[in-house]
Amino acid sequence: MRHVRLAAVVVGLLAFAAPCLAQHYPSRVVTIIVPYPAGGPTDQLARAIAPALAEKLGQSFIVENVSGGGTNIATARVARAAPDGHTLLLHNLQISANVSLYGNLPFDTEKDLTPVIFINNNPLVLVGRKTLEPNNLTELLALMKNQTLKAATPGVGATGHLATTLLAQEAKIKVDQIPYRGAAPALQDIAGGHVDLFFATPQSVVQQVKAGQIKAYGITAKDKSPELPTADSFVKVFGPKLEILYWHALFAPGGTPDDIVNKLNTTLQEIIADPAIVKSWADTGVSLYPKDQRTVAAARALLKSEIARWGQVVRDNNIQGPM
Repeated sequence: MRHVRLAAVVVGLLAFAAPCLAQHYPSRVVTIIVPYPAGGPTDQLARAIAPALAEKLGQSFIVENVSGGGTNIATARVARAAPDGHTLLLHNLQISANVSLYGNLPFDTEKDLTPVIFINNNPLVLVGRKTLEPNNLTELLALMKNQTLKAATPGVGATGHLATTLLAQEAKIKVDQIPYRGAAPALQDIAGGHVDLFFATPQSVVQQVKAGQIKAYGITAKDKSPELPTADSFVKVFGPKLEILYWHALFAPGGTPDDIVNKLNTTLQEIIADPAIVKSWADTGVSLYPKDQRTVAAARALLKSEIARWGQVVRDNNIQGPM
């Protein structure tokens, strides 16, 4: 009987402790790990939300860049961190592809990480050097049926690499993929005419397209973009397989108490629903997830579906992450 009473007391204390943890969270500095060097879109988003989280929750939120290993070094660090919400990970679509790209990850993405919220997303735009003869997507695809073009990609498993692979698969064409260390050098070489094509984020190419420095051929969205009217919808040509959204999500270590995860989720929902933020994102082709897709449950479901989707692309094309 004494053991039963003791167990009941422990359960009661744990039930009482969880709300207390959330009530006093955060109790010290929170580190948001970004698995890329400073300056890219994931880093920029982390540095935008960190001060807003600090203001709302009353503790400092700092951003730490931990690049390398196909983003797995940073992910492993958060997966091994104490499950108390003081070490977080801001990642993107690549985390879902890495599950299938690497056969020996030192963590289980779905068990060792807790998705807190999917924050925003944007389609990708296929841009080309200005000296390419085709002027629209139809002409470009016709050319690619007979000629192998060089496409810059920001590393194995990165969103641009997966998009290029999926396009080649669905269009039944060959593409010579040239790896680059990020989008900035790839776009420089597109503008310089040293490489033919590149899948970029809309916000990173709008000005160059308008200035006539590069051409915009296609967008991985259902509809064309008002900012990039020459980019035709890949979805209308190939169907929903070519609807590709480059997303960002916040993760906590697996086992982080639900109350802390929910507190982070609720706070971020308030931050990103600010009309000024919504407008600034919309002006650059970035969308906020619909309200019913910003919950913790929705984040878990979205991660699971993205792991399945990109796992199939990886297997179909026999892609392997670098050793």
